[in-house]
Amino acid sequence: MIKVQGPVVLYQDGVHEAARRRRSLRARYAYGLIFFATNLLAWFVRDYGAKLLRGLHHVPVCGAGDSKCFQSGGVLRIFFWVMFATTFGTRKLHEVRNSWHSGCWILKFLVYAVSIIIPFIVPNIFIQLYGEIARMGAGIFLILQLISVSHFISWCNKRWMPDSQSNQCGLFGLFLSTISFIASFAGIAVLYVLYVPNSSCAFNIFTITWTATLVAVMMAVSLHSKVNEGLLSSGIMGLYIVFLCWSALHSEPQTGKCHTRLIFANDSDWATIVSFIIAICAIVMATFSTGIDTRSFQFRNDEDQLEDDVPYSYEIFHIVFAMGAMYFAMLFISWELNHPTRKWSIDVGWVSTWVKIINEWFAASIYVWRLISPVILRKQAANNEELVPRTLILKTSILQ
Repeated sequence: MIKVQGPVVLYQDGVHEAARRRRSLRARYAYGLIFFATNLLAWFVRDYGAKLLRGLHHVPVCGAGDSKCFQSGGVLRIFFWVMFATTFGTRKLHEVRNSWHSGCWILKFLVYAVSIIIPFIVPNIFIQLYGEIARMGAGIFLILQLISVSHFISWCNKRWMPDSQSNQCGLFGLFLSTISFIASFAGIAVLYVLYVPNSSCAFNIFTITWTATLVAVMMAVSLHSKVNEGLLSSGIMGLYIVFLCWSALHSEPQTGKCHTRLIFANDSDWATIVSFIIAICAIVMATFSTGIDTRSFQFRNDEDQLEDDVPYSYEIFHIVFAMGAMYFAMLFISWELNHPTRKWSIDVGWVSTWVKIINEWFAASIYVWRLISPVILRKQAANNEELVPRTLILKTSILQ
């Protein structure tokens, strides 16, 4: 009996760890739904809270007859910060914090409800302070998203582009590269049609032309003989750059002078509603994909994972969602706490436009630097190797 007991206990422990691992992986999708519901609730409070929640006008964050609390306090959420603080440092599946991350949903619902109420009962100065922190958090989220996109591009390049020393042809990678560049330049042409209806739109002309220049530069650098990165990575990054350019131009205040009105959008609100819903879903999916890609933000990815280790970093997962919630809050209020927003609008204003333009330029700069930095480092290493023999010869001649 003693000889059998050890393997049986080990088998049971392995079964329990496998069950905990499955619950942990499933929990990611539950948090994704919570994140989606949180942003829908924030939009609802922003647009309809002033009418449906009239009784809140006496609380500290709201003035008498003032709806600023629904514009700022209504969109700021702290639930994922609470989850980050309570799961920080979780490494093993048998820890209590792992059970808290993967279960206890009724208790977490209560915590979630309290986190929604808190912005309405604290003094307004705390909301203003948290709003300033949210701006920084939203900026950090954009950087994290760029890291995740770069990691995805590197994975695609390694997966579908053949190594220079191998005999693979890489037809699928070449096909994706061609499609990416055709879509990039076609997108640029569409941007000219939609956002440059006349020659007086100098800002839009410059933004689109500079985007086309960035795409061409990334293509030329990736094809340089000393870089030899191939077209796939630059093609995907080109698509991302064009998307950021479109998003920036779409965030401009629609004065009517530099926006081409589509035929199906004239005198109808359904196009605005559909674009609003699509924007929310797209950003939620981007946040979720960034959040589950925790290995992109770890300093060391070569460590072997044991059976009782957590399948992903909980603190990174929750902090990405927390900063994603901050980013969404900034989109709902157009990056300004006291900025009045229209119903069914998201991320409209010159501040939003410039945030996305700077993000586009930063993304292109980081990508180009990632391409040329190995060449520069190799050149510096070669110069250092040549400098050492010269220094020895000079010292020898001096001694003689």
